[in-house]
Amino acid sequence: MDFAEAINALAGKIRDKKRGIETEEATKNAFIMPFISSVLGYDVFDPSEVVPEFVADVGVKRGEKIDYAILKNGEVRMLVECKKIGEPLNLRHASQLFRYFAVTSARIAILTNGQAYQVYTDGDAPNVMDEKPFLVFDLLDIDRTLIPEMQKLSKDSFDLDSVINAAEELKYIGMIKRIMASEIKTPSDDWIRYFVSRAYAGKATQKVVDQFRPLVTKATSQYIGDQVNDRLENALGGDLPNAGSIEASLPAGAVTVEVDSVSAPDPDIVTTDEELEGFNIVRAIAVAEVAPERIVHRDAKTYFAVLLDDNNRKPIIRLHLNGKSVKYVTTFENGNKMGARYDIASVVDIYKVAEQIRSVIREYAREDVVAPVS
Repeated sequence: MDFAEAINALAGKIRDKKRGIETEEATKNAFIMPFISSVLGYDVFDPSEVVPEFVADVGVKRGEKIDYAILKNGEVRMLVECKKIGEPLNLRHASQLFRYFAVTSARIAILTNGQAYQVYTDGDAPNVMDEKPFLVFDLLDIDRTLIPEMQKLSKDSFDLDSVINAAEELKYIGMIKRIMASEIKTPSDDWIRYFVSRAYAGKATQKVVDQFRPLVTKATSQYIGDQVNDRLENALGGDLPNAGSIEASLPAGAVTVEVDSVSAPDPDIVTTDEELEGFNIVRAIAVAEVAPERIVHRDAKTYFAVLLDDNNRKPIIRLHLNGKSVKYVTTFENGNKMGARYDIASVVDIYKVAEQIRSVIREYAREDVVAPVS
Protein backbone atom coordinates (compact mmCIF):
# COMPACT_ATOMS: atom_id res chain seq x y z
CA MET A 1 0.00 0.00 0.00
CA ASP A 2 1.15 3.57 -0.62
CA PHE A 3 1.90 6.19 2.03
CA ALA A 4 -1.62 7.65 2.24
CA GLU A 5 -3.20 4.20 2.36
CA ALA A 6 -0.89 3.20 5.22
CA ILE A 7 -2.00 6.30 7.16
CA ASN A 8 -5.67 5.48 6.56
CA ALA A 9 -5.16 1.87 7.68
CA LEU A 10 -3.48 2.95 10.93
CA ALA A 11 -6.15 5.61 11.52
CA GLY A 12 -8.82 2.90 11.27
CA LYS A 13 -6.97 0.82 13.86
CA ILE A 14 -6.72 3.81 16.22
CA ARG A 15 -10.47 4.46 15.93
CA ASP A 16 -11.28 0.84 16.70
CA LYS A 17 -8.78 0.20 19.50
CA LYS A 18 -8.02 3.48 21.30
CA ARG A 19 -10.69 3.02 23.97
CA GLY A 20 -9.02 -0.16 25.15
CA ILE A 21 -5.52 1.33 25.46
CA GLU A 22 -4.70 2.38 29.02
CA THR A 23 -0.89 2.63 29.23
CA GLU A 24 2.01 4.25 27.42
CA GLU A 25 3.55 0.87 26.61
CA ALA A 26 0.30 -0.33 25.07
CA THR A 27 0.17 2.89 23.03
CA LYS A 28 3.67 2.23 21.71
CA ASN A 29 2.90 -1.36 20.74
CA ALA A 30 -0.52 -0.69 19.23
CA PHE A 31 -0.02 2.62 17.44
CA ILE A 32 3.47 4.15 17.53
CA MET A 33 5.52 1.15 16.43
CA PRO A 34 3.09 0.57 13.51
CA PHE A 35 3.49 4.23 12.55
CA ILE A 36 7.30 3.92 12.52
CA SER A 37 7.10 0.62 10.66
CA SER A 38 4.04 0.61 8.38
CA VAL A 39 3.84 4.34 7.63
CA LEU A 40 7.44 5.57 7.79
CA GLY A 41 8.85 2.23 6.61
CA TYR A 42 11.60 1.66 9.20
CA ASP A 43 12.27 -1.86 10.49
CA VAL A 44 11.44 -1.69 14.19
CA PHE A 45 13.15 -5.04 14.72
CA ASP A 46 16.45 -3.94 13.19
CA PRO A 47 18.60 -2.11 15.79
CA SER A 48 20.59 -0.49 13.00
CA GLU A 49 17.38 1.39 12.05
CA VAL A 50 15.30 1.71 15.22
CA VAL A 51 16.65 1.65 18.79
CA PRO A 52 14.02 1.49 21.56
CA GLU A 53 14.87 2.88 24.99
CA PHE A 54 17.79 4.79 23.48
CA VAL A 55 20.37 6.01 26.03
CA ALA A 56 22.81 8.87 25.59
CA ASP A 57 24.28 10.19 28.83
CA VAL A 58 23.66 13.91 29.16
CA GLY A 59 25.79 15.76 31.73
CA VAL A 60 24.67 14.72 35.20
CA LYS A 61 21.66 12.91 33.71
CA ARG A 62 22.91 9.32 33.47
CA GLY A 63 20.93 6.46 32.03
CA GLU A 64 18.01 8.64 30.92
CA LYS A 65 16.16 7.06 28.01
CA ILE A 66 14.36 8.32 24.93
CA ASP A 67 11.61 6.02 23.66
CA TYR A 68 12.95 5.54 20.12
CA ALA A 69 15.93 6.67 18.08
CA ILE A 70 15.67 6.24 14.31
CA LEU A 71 19.02 5.79 12.59
CA LYS A 72 20.38 6.02 9.09
CA ASN A 73 23.91 4.95 8.19
CA GLY A 74 24.71 4.56 11.86
CA GLU A 75 23.74 8.13 12.80
CA VAL A 76 20.72 9.20 14.80
CA ARG A 77 18.32 11.03 12.49
CA MET A 78 15.15 11.26 14.56
CA LEU A 79 14.20 11.01 18.22
CA VAL A 80 10.71 9.91 19.26
CA GLU A 81 9.22 10.54 22.69
CA CYS A 82 5.90 8.83 23.45
CA LYS A 83 2.92 9.51 25.68
CA LYS A 84 -0.25 7.53 26.34
CA ILE A 85 -3.05 7.79 23.80
CA GLY A 86 -5.34 10.69 24.72
CA GLU A 87 -2.72 12.42 26.88
CA PRO A 88 -2.11 16.05 25.90
CA LEU A 89 1.25 16.68 24.25
CA ASN A 90 3.24 19.08 26.40
CA LEU A 91 6.95 19.71 25.99
CA ARG A 92 7.27 20.28 29.73
CA HIS A 93 6.81 16.53 30.08
CA ALA A 94 9.33 15.73 27.34
CA SER A 95 12.49 17.44 28.58
CA GLN A 96 14.53 14.45 27.35
CA LEU A 97 13.92 15.58 23.79
CA PHE A 98 15.62 18.92 24.44
CA ARG A 99 18.60 17.32 26.16
CA TYR A 100 19.09 14.49 23.66
CA PHE A 101 18.68 16.81 20.71
CA ALA A 102 21.76 18.75 21.80
CA VAL A 103 24.06 15.72 22.27
CA THR A 104 23.10 13.52 19.31
CA SER A 105 23.23 14.04 15.56
CA ALA A 106 19.43 14.16 15.39
CA ARG A 107 17.86 17.13 13.62
CA ILE A 108 14.27 15.90 13.96
CA ALA A 109 12.37 15.24 17.20
CA ILE A 110 8.87 13.79 17.41
CA LEU A 111 6.49 14.00 20.36
CA THR A 112 3.42 11.78 20.03
CA ASN A 113 0.61 10.06 21.89
CA GLY A 114 0.01 7.67 19.01
CA GLN A 115 -2.76 9.77 17.49
CA ALA A 116 -1.42 13.33 17.52
CA TYR A 117 2.11 14.12 16.38
CA GLN A 118 4.32 17.18 16.87
CA VAL A 119 7.54 17.35 14.86
CA TYR A 120 10.39 19.68 15.82
CA THR A 121 13.75 20.77 14.42
CA ASP A 122 16.41 23.39 15.28
CA GLY A 123 15.42 26.24 12.99
CA ASP A 124 15.70 28.96 15.65
CA ALA A 125 19.20 28.06 16.94
CA PRO A 126 21.63 25.34 15.76
CA ASN A 127 21.53 22.12 17.84
CA VAL A 128 18.82 23.56 20.10
CA MET A 129 15.38 22.11 19.58
CA ASP A 130 12.71 24.69 18.78
CA GLU A 131 10.00 25.23 21.36
CA LYS A 132 7.30 25.14 18.69
CA PRO A 133 6.74 22.27 16.24
CA PHE A 134 6.96 22.86 12.51
CA LEU A 135 4.63 20.00 11.69
CA VAL A 136 1.49 19.07 13.64
CA PHE A 137 -0.96 16.39 12.55
CA ASP A 138 -3.65 14.12 13.94
CA LEU A 139 -4.03 10.72 12.31
CA LEU A 140 -7.79 10.80 12.94
CA ASP A 141 -8.18 14.23 11.31
CA ILE A 142 -5.44 14.32 8.73
CA ASP A 143 -4.83 17.40 6.62
CA ARG A 144 -4.04 15.94 3.20
CA THR A 145 -1.90 18.95 2.32
CA LEU A 146 0.59 17.77 4.97
CA ILE A 147 0.98 14.24 3.60
CA PRO A 148 3.91 15.13 1.28
CA GLU A 149 5.70 16.75 4.23
CA MET A 150 5.06 13.71 6.42
CA GLN A 151 6.37 11.44 3.69
CA LYS A 152 9.71 13.26 3.73
CA LEU A 153 10.30 11.61 7.12
CA SER A 154 9.88 8.10 5.72
CA LYS A 155 12.77 5.73 5.09
CA ASP A 156 12.36 5.72 1.31
CA SER A 157 11.96 9.49 0.98
CA PHE A 158 13.99 10.82 3.91
CA ASP A 159 15.43 14.16 2.82
CA LEU A 160 16.76 16.13 5.76
CA ASP A 161 17.66 19.22 3.74
CA SER A 162 14.17 19.37 2.23
CA VAL A 163 12.57 18.94 5.66
CA ILE A 164 14.71 21.65 7.24
CA ASN A 165 14.19 24.06 4.36
CA ALA A 166 10.40 23.70 4.56
CA ALA A 167 10.23 23.71 8.36
CA GLU A 168 9.99 27.45 8.98
CA GLU A 169 7.25 27.98 6.41
CA LEU A 170 5.32 24.94 7.66
CA LYS A 171 5.63 26.11 11.26
CA TYR A 172 4.08 29.51 10.58
CA ILE A 173 1.45 28.20 8.16
CA GLY A 174 0.41 25.63 10.77
CA MET A 175 0.26 28.25 13.51
CA ILE A 176 -1.82 30.59 11.35
CA LYS A 177 -4.24 27.80 10.46
CA ARG A 178 -4.66 26.83 14.11
CA ILE A 179 -5.27 30.48 15.04
CA MET A 180 -7.89 30.75 12.29
CA ALA A 181 -9.59 27.53 13.42
CA SER A 182 -9.70 28.83 16.99
CA GLU A 183 -11.10 32.20 15.91
CA ILE A 184 -13.75 30.54 13.78
CA LYS A 185 -14.85 28.33 16.65
CA THR A 186 -14.54 30.90 19.47
CA PRO A 187 -14.05 34.44 18.09
CA SER A 188 -11.89 36.73 20.19
CA ASP A 189 -12.64 40.42 20.69
CA ASP A 190 -9.77 41.33 18.35
CA TRP A 191 -11.22 39.12 15.61
CA ILE A 192 -14.67 40.71 16.05
CA ARG A 193 -13.21 44.23 16.02
CA TYR A 194 -11.49 43.49 12.71
CA PHE A 195 -14.89 43.02 11.07
CA VAL A 196 -16.59 45.78 13.05
CA SER A 197 -13.99 48.28 11.79
CA ARG A 198 -14.90 47.40 8.20
CA ALA A 199 -18.64 46.87 8.47
CA TYR A 200 -19.74 49.42 11.11
CA ALA A 201 -19.42 53.19 10.87
CA GLY A 202 -19.55 53.85 14.60
CA LYS A 203 -17.07 53.29 17.42
CA ALA A 204 -16.24 49.67 18.27
CA THR A 205 -17.29 49.79 21.92
CA GLN A 206 -17.49 46.57 23.93
CA LYS A 207 -21.27 46.66 23.56
CA VAL A 208 -20.95 46.82 19.76
CA VAL A 209 -18.36 44.02 19.78
CA ASP A 210 -20.74 41.84 21.81
CA GLN A 211 -23.59 42.64 19.42
CA PHE A 212 -21.45 41.69 16.43
CA ARG A 213 -20.12 38.45 17.93
CA PRO A 214 -23.09 36.24 16.92
CA LEU A 215 -23.22 38.00 13.53
CA VAL A 216 -19.57 37.26 12.78
CA THR A 217 -19.97 33.68 13.97
CA LYS A 218 -23.03 33.18 11.79
CA ALA A 219 -21.47 34.88 8.75
CA THR A 220 -18.33 32.72 9.07
CA SER A 221 -20.38 29.55 9.39
CA GLN A 222 -22.51 30.47 6.38
CA TYR A 223 -19.45 31.31 4.29
CA ILE A 224 -17.77 27.98 5.09
CA GLY A 225 -21.06 26.17 4.50
CA ASP A 226 -21.35 27.81 1.08
CA GLN A 227 -17.79 26.78 0.21
CA VAL A 228 -18.43 23.19 1.27
CA ASN A 229 -21.66 23.10 -0.70
CA ASP A 230 -19.86 24.41 -3.79
CA ARG A 231 -17.15 21.77 -3.48
CA LEU A 232 -19.71 18.97 -3.00
CA GLU A 233 -21.79 20.29 -5.86
CA ASN A 234 -18.71 20.30 -8.06
CA ALA A 235 -17.72 16.78 -7.00
CA LEU A 236 -21.21 15.28 -7.35
CA GLY A 237 -21.90 16.83 -10.73
CA GLY A 238 -25.00 18.86 -9.93
CA ASP A 239 -26.78 21.12 -7.48
CA LEU A 240 -27.23 19.73 -4.00
CA PRO A 241 -30.92 19.12 -3.21
CA ASN A 242 -30.73 21.31 -0.10
CA ALA A 243 -28.01 23.83 -0.81
CA GLY A 244 -27.04 25.68 2.34
CA SER A 245 -28.38 22.96 4.61
CA ILE A 246 -24.90 21.93 5.79
CA GLU A 247 -24.34 25.11 7.73
CA ALA A 248 -27.92 25.23 8.94
CA SER A 249 -27.69 21.72 10.39
CA LEU A 250 -24.58 22.44 12.47
CA PRO A 251 -24.90 23.40 16.13
CA ALA A 252 -23.67 26.84 17.10
CA GLY A 253 -19.91 26.93 17.45
CA ALA A 254 -19.42 23.55 15.76
CA VAL A 255 -17.74 24.83 12.63
CA THR A 256 -14.02 24.02 12.88
CA VAL A 257 -13.12 23.64 9.20
CA GLU A 258 -9.67 25.04 8.43
CA VAL A 259 -9.87 27.51 5.59
CA ASP A 260 -7.29 25.97 3.29
CA SER A 261 -8.82 22.52 3.59
CA VAL A 262 -11.75 23.91 1.62
CA SER A 263 -9.71 25.51 -1.11
CA ALA A 264 -6.63 23.31 -1.41
CA PRO A 265 -6.10 22.05 -4.98
CA ASP A 266 -6.50 18.33 -5.62
CA PRO A 267 -3.23 16.86 -6.93
CA ASP A 268 -5.21 14.15 -8.76
CA ILE A 269 -6.83 16.73 -11.08
CA VAL A 270 -4.87 17.43 -14.25
CA THR A 271 -6.16 20.00 -16.75
CA THR A 272 -5.42 18.82 -20.30
CA ASP A 273 -4.67 20.85 -23.41
CA GLU A 274 -7.85 19.47 -24.95
CA GLU A 275 -9.93 20.78 -22.05
CA LEU A 276 -8.37 24.22 -22.36
CA GLU A 277 -9.08 24.16 -26.10
CA GLY A 278 -12.69 23.32 -25.31
CA PHE A 279 -12.85 26.19 -22.82
CA ASN A 280 -11.61 28.63 -25.44
CA ILE A 281 -14.27 27.40 -27.87
CA VAL A 282 -17.01 27.88 -25.25
CA ARG A 283 -15.75 31.37 -24.45
CA ALA A 284 -15.66 32.25 -28.14
CA ILE A 285 -19.30 31.20 -28.41
CA ALA A 286 -20.30 32.99 -25.19
CA VAL A 287 -18.92 36.41 -26.13
CA ALA A 288 -22.05 36.96 -28.20
CA GLU A 289 -23.89 37.28 -24.87
CA VAL A 290 -21.39 38.38 -22.18
CA ALA A 291 -17.90 39.77 -21.70
CA PRO A 292 -15.26 37.02 -22.07
CA GLU A 293 -13.79 37.59 -18.60
CA ARG A 294 -17.08 36.41 -17.08
CA ILE A 295 -16.54 32.93 -18.51
CA VAL A 296 -14.32 30.84 -16.22
CA HIS A 297 -13.46 27.19 -15.78
CA ARG A 298 -13.05 24.80 -12.88
CA ASP A 299 -11.56 21.36 -13.37
CA ALA A 300 -12.80 18.31 -11.46
CA LYS A 301 -11.85 14.64 -11.49
CA THR A 302 -14.69 13.54 -13.76
CA TYR A 303 -15.39 16.62 -15.84
CA PHE A 304 -14.22 20.11 -16.80
CA ALA A 305 -16.79 22.76 -15.86
CA VAL A 306 -17.32 26.13 -17.56
CA LEU A 307 -19.21 28.63 -15.40
CA LEU A 308 -20.62 32.13 -15.59
CA ASP A 309 -19.05 34.56 -13.10
CA ASP A 310 -17.09 31.73 -11.41
CA ASN A 311 -20.38 30.72 -9.78
CA ASN A 312 -21.02 27.02 -9.31
CA ARG A 313 -24.75 27.74 -9.43
CA LYS A 314 -24.35 29.06 -12.98
CA PRO A 315 -22.95 26.13 -14.95
CA ILE A 316 -22.81 26.73 -18.71
CA ILE A 317 -21.40 23.44 -19.90
CA ARG A 318 -19.39 20.48 -18.63
CA LEU A 319 -16.83 18.84 -20.85
CA HIS A 320 -16.25 15.10 -20.47
CA LEU A 321 -13.18 14.66 -22.63
CA ASN A 322 -11.02 12.17 -20.73
CA GLY A 323 -12.87 8.98 -21.66
CA LYS A 324 -10.87 6.44 -23.65
CA SER A 325 -13.54 5.99 -26.31
CA VAL A 326 -16.50 8.27 -25.52
CA LYS A 327 -16.48 12.05 -25.32
CA TYR A 328 -19.54 14.14 -24.50
CA VAL A 329 -20.69 17.47 -23.12
CA THR A 330 -23.50 18.41 -20.75
CA THR A 331 -25.44 21.65 -21.17
CA PHE A 332 -27.93 23.28 -18.80
CA GLU A 333 -30.44 25.22 -20.88
CA ASN A 334 -34.16 25.47 -20.04
CA GLY A 335 -33.49 25.28 -16.31
CA ASN A 336 -32.32 21.68 -16.54
CA LYS A 337 -30.07 21.37 -13.49
CA MET A 338 -29.19 17.75 -14.28
CA GLY A 339 -28.03 18.75 -17.74
CA ALA A 340 -28.59 17.44 -21.26
CA ARG A 341 -25.96 15.13 -22.75
CA TYR A 342 -24.54 15.48 -26.26
CA ASP A 343 -21.99 12.99 -27.57
CA ILE A 344 -19.15 14.49 -29.59
CA ALA A 345 -16.38 13.03 -31.74
CA SER A 346 -13.85 15.78 -31.02
CA VAL A 347 -13.55 19.02 -29.09
CA VAL A 348 -14.45 21.01 -32.23
CA ASP A 349 -17.96 19.51 -32.07
CA ILE A 350 -18.67 21.84 -29.15
CA TYR A 351 -19.70 24.35 -31.81
CA LYS A 352 -22.71 22.08 -32.46
CA VAL A 353 -24.16 23.11 -29.10
CA ALA A 354 -23.46 26.82 -29.54
CA GLU A 355 -27.12 27.77 -29.28
CA GLN A 356 -27.51 25.78 -26.04
CA ILE A 357 -24.50 27.62 -24.58
CA ARG A 358 -25.89 31.03 -25.51
CA SER A 359 -29.37 30.06 -24.34
CA VAL A 360 -28.31 29.16 -20.78
CA ILE A 361 -26.30 32.40 -20.48
CA ARG A 362 -29.40 34.37 -21.51
CA GLU A 363 -31.42 32.50 -18.88
CA TYR A 364 -28.95 33.48 -16.15
CA ALA A 365 -29.13 37.09 -17.35
CA ARG A 366 -32.91 37.04 -16.96
CA GLU A 367 -32.62 35.57 -13.48
CA ASP A 368 -30.22 38.32 -12.48
CA VAL A 369 -32.66 41.08 -13.39
CA VAL A 370 -34.12 42.49 -10.19
CA ALA A 371 -37.76 43.54 -10.40
CA PRO A 372 -38.41 47.12 -9.20
CA VAL A 373 -39.90 47.45 -5.74
CA SER A 374 -43.48 48.64 -5.90
